Amino acid sequence: MPQRLNRATNLGLVVNIFLFVLKAIVGLMSNSIAVISESVNSLTDIISSIAIKYSVKISGKQPDDDHHFGHHAAQPLAAFIVSVFAFVVGINIIEESIKRIIAPEKINEVPAVYVVLALTMLIKIALNRYQLRIGKMYSSPALKAAAVDSLNDVLTSVIALLGVLFTTLGFKFLDGIAGVLVAFFIFKTGYEVGRENIDYLMGRAADSAITARIIQKAISVNGVKGFHDLRSHYVGDKFHVEIHIEVDKNSSTVDSHNIGDQVRDVIEDMDEIQKVFVHIDPV
Repeated sequence: MPQRLNRATNLGLVVNIFLFVLKAIVGLMSNSIAVISESVNSLTDIISSIAIKYSVKISGKQPDDDHHFGHHAAQPLAAFIVSVFAFVVGINIIEESIKRIIAPEKINEVPAVYVVLALTMLIKIALNRYQLRIGKMYSSPALKAAAVDSLNDVLTSVIALLGVLFTTLGFKFLDGIAGVLVAFFIFKTGYEVGRENIDYLMGRAADSAITARIIQKAISVNGVKGFHDLRSHYVGDKFHVEIHIEVDKNSSTVDSHNIGDQVRDVIEDMDEIQKVFVHIDPV
């Protein structure tokens, strides 16, 4: 696993454990469902961080006898499992929050709540920018999913902070409403992560921009007279491409084979591509 990618996954795990402990303490002290929901959200982040760290490690393994094309599916699979878990947690939070709306409970004024939630916002903004940068650098769907989650955590902290503030001013039912809104953003995270990674798992084809680059690289090879039947699909988080190239029918078998090898090599140089299958058609 690249050192920067490993550092990013470790940092995410450490930060989430730190924030979970802080929010769990102030949540129990204040008896605010909004803050308790935030601590549960951080607990899901810890589980997500562990899953992401493990999946990034697995995806970096070389092909073996059981996985001839590598282990790239590990990251989108882990991210999709995280999204399902987020929905389960969100449902539990909504259930408890609705109970608090119907029968509001006393909220204890704990100044540390404001400090912890404000600190969470600052840390998560910085973590989001870092995860997004490293995720794009290594085309890591799992780390990109973590970046989305970090950004949503900023919004949930704002909601929890406002919920506590208005509850202490006498609007006790707002604590439960804030809890529901926190759950909504947990759902939102699960949906966004699941939607993106299901494309990987379902083998979606490359978009028009990537396809255009593939075509440009293929026809730039000397000896390629044209192409047809270009197909692509995700295998894990990388594309496998099948392309038929047209070469002069009078070319020798060796020359035609060399042209095919060149087409394969230039396309496989693309970061998004793992494997290219070239079919040679004489014209």
